[in-house]
Amino acid sequence: MRQGDAVRRFRAGIAGAGAVLALLAGCWPATPPWATSTIGPPPATSASPPVPAAVDGLPGMPPVTDPGNVYAATGAGMLSPAAQAARPMVYVPHNSGEVWEIDPATFAVVARFPAGREVQHVVPSWDMRTLYATDDVGNTITPIDPRTGAPGRRIPVDDPYNMYFTPDGAAAISVAEDRRSLVFYDPHTWAEQGRLPLPGCAGVDHMDYTADGRAAVLTCEFAGRVAVVDVASRSLLRMIDMPVRNTHMGPQDIKLSPDGSRFYVADSDEGGLWVLDGAATRVIGEIPTGMGAHGIYLSRDDVRMFVSDRMGHAVSVLDARTGAVVTTWPIPASSPDMGGVTADGSELWLSGRYNGEVYVLSTADGHLMARIPVARGPHGLCVWPQPGRWSLGHTGITR
Repeated sequence: MRQGDAVRRFRAGIAGAGAVLALLAGCWPATPPWATSTIGPPPATSASPPVPAAVDGLPGMPPVTDPGNVYAATGAGMLSPAAQAARPMVYVPHNSGEVWEIDPATFAVVARFPAGREVQHVVPSWDMRTLYATDDVGNTITPIDPRTGAPGRRIPVDDPYNMYFTPDGAAAISVAEDRRSLVFYDPHTWAEQGRLPLPGCAGVDHMDYTADGRAAVLTCEFAGRVAVVDVASRSLLRMIDMPVRNTHMGPQDIKLSPDGSRFYVADSDEGGLWVLDGAATRVIGEIPTGMGAHGIYLSRDDVRMFVSDRMGHAVSVLDARTGAVVTTWPIPASSPDMGGVTADGSELWLSGRYNGEVYVLSTADGHLMARIPVARGPHGLCVWPQPGRWSLGHTGITR
């Protein structure tokens, strides 16, 4: 969501936030829904667990090395040659139009540069050789050399609120929120390849892929649903409505579980996560976390999942496979938004969207290591380098 719209919606909704939280607290039973057999793991048996079948991936997509964990190649320190060449840096895009660079070793701001009119995210390319700052208001992306942190010449791209890459690396996708469309580009020449209108997906926002890379699932923030797209044909397969269709600040970030059996969809208005089956055909559950549930990130061992509760001033920590809530890490007077986990897995970095700051938390116990003042409207923060073989895009979602 654009910063101006976000602030207005945030102020409009905050008055009712206490009532929403109270309602959630009163509605949830003592036995949480994720503990039931409908969305939880199968009961333990004495038999040996089945061996996951090999994943028949999208042609051109790097093979899934472990069918039981699509993130098997993203463990601590598992850097590709391109990522190894990068200078460790945290890139903070601002709705004020600048990108700030923070040295993760010292927490000091070491550089800043203009990158458009309203910069939303810093996105790693599929091959991890370039980062892109997306400016949806100015309709450009700014390439950044991760070896030096230096920006390049801006590239015309239509409404790049967010940006992803197809699993085979054949296309960059501008998630054009204002256009209610996906715009496909050649990731080398930036010539437009085609468009997929999504008129029923108001607020098209974040996205992730099924384990085989054959389908993309996109959240529709202002429509209370998700859109499922066939990657090969670039066509809409179906829309899935959430059980409660929140259209104020509805579905936000989305993440596939390590075993590929479910998608987690953060819903800010709902104060938690919806759970879809791994084929993205239906909603199978709901997990309450906190007010303003927004960003979703995995630990380097893929055991835990971190959910930034932007209006709950906290990070919820969940079991990445079952969705069970493990603990909550409070960040007083904060608005944790987007970010990522460091390559060694020791720190979680998040932008403070409404507070003009960046938070650094220890992933060991959640304590706040640093609170770094930045400019107005920090948004899709990128911690770089990241482990993995290829990048889906966004703020550094890799496989």
